[in-house]
Amino acid sequence: LPARAQRVIFIFSNGGVSHMDTFDHKPELYRADGKKTGIGGGLSNQQRILLRPGWQFRPGGQCGTMVSDLFPHLRECMDDICVIRSMKGNDNEHYNATLGIHTGSFFFSRPGIGSWVSYGLGTLNRNLPSFVVLAAAMPYAGTQIFSNDFLPAYHQGVRVIPGPEPIANLDRRSSTTGLQELENGLTEAFNRRHLDARGHDSRLDARIRSFETAFHMQSGAREVFNTDSETDETLALYGMKRGQSDGFGWQCLVARRMAERGVRFVEIVDGSSSHNWDQHGDMAEHAQHARNIDQPVAGLLRDLKRRGMLDDTLVVWTTEFGRTPGVDGTKGRGHHSACFSSWMAGGGIKGGITHGSTDDTGATVASNLVHVHDFHATILHLLGINHERLTFRHGGRDFRLTDVHGHVVHQILA
Repeated sequence: LPARAQRVIFIFSNGGVSHMDTFDHKPELYRADGKKTGIGGGLSNQQRILLRPGWQFRPGGQCGTMVSDLFPHLRECMDDICVIRSMKGNDNEHYNATLGIHTGSFFFSRPGIGSWVSYGLGTLNRNLPSFVVLAAAMPYAGTQIFSNDFLPAYHQGVRVIPGPEPIANLDRRSSTTGLQELENGLTEAFNRRHLDARGHDSRLDARIRSFETAFHMQSGAREVFNTDSETDETLALYGMKRGQSDGFGWQCLVARRMAERGVRFVEIVDGSSSHNWDQHGDMAEHAQHARNIDQPVAGLLRDLKRRGMLDDTLVVWTTEFGRTPGVDGTKGRGHHSACFSSWMAGGGIKGGITHGSTDDTGATVASNLVHVHDFHATILHLLGINHERLTFRHGGRDFRLTDVHGHVVHQILA
């Protein structure tokens, strides 16, 4: 298929972001505060007391898309964003839902979407991996979100940890010119002889290729992580201070620098399995998580746009599920996979629109349901990949990211 996007920056907010407190305006829910509802969790039917959104909504950009006060910076970028308000998953537990939004499988380990993209499209830069995950800590489902599983091992995501040493042992062992190249050449010869004696082994082949990638990264990756060349204006876009090498702003800026240098798929992880958007006790805690990402993500969109990169860079933001319209705990909300919100920008997406809707209280999808499989099919389509034809034979059958499901959401394409 003709590709509209050359690369993806995939932002994952861990814990279950409340759709009716962020991107899905529900005026009726303010009026219904305190009333009983028969809709509880996404897959349950217990009665709960409705809880009003904790923030006001205001129109953003020229398009007027309603966004809550949790995201004042992102609200200004809505002309470039398509908000999907009718997302749906299959599971109400963090582990399963996080696995599902990344792999399309809610119950079994499967290759992550970044690995599928790496396998399908390959790399644009031999000095850098084709799939990178910027994560200060691991979310629910841990390393399975960037696992290659049954795909060749080369397509596993490379984790980058914000801080003074984003990737361990990145510096060369010797400053002597040509010494490491000589050592690598000898290692390569022995490895190839070993591989030839054992026939085709994808794991061994990937291991050999990883040595080559690691060697090239010693010259390419260090420069990517060094943001000293960025202007003060650019750093301010991301809410960063000069010399800073951690924080969500650093993750977003390095994601742009990686995309600029040909990394196919960059995931940015927001939150961990212990500190995230999972607010059962008090929804007010959503504010601190929103402050952490609002300016950096908006800065990323603005930076890509002014560099002319947003046209062929697909930026995706999602969470694993939404939250209940009814109260859970004291002042919180429960897990809700029946509907939630995600958004996309750039890379062939029609900006300034919303797609799909939920009912008056944000309990169920009312129109244009977009399942996780449809979400994945659309991302692959924008990269020029037919999701039904990107397959890998394993265990006697052909597997794909969308399993036997998925439809491209053509209404959101530019």
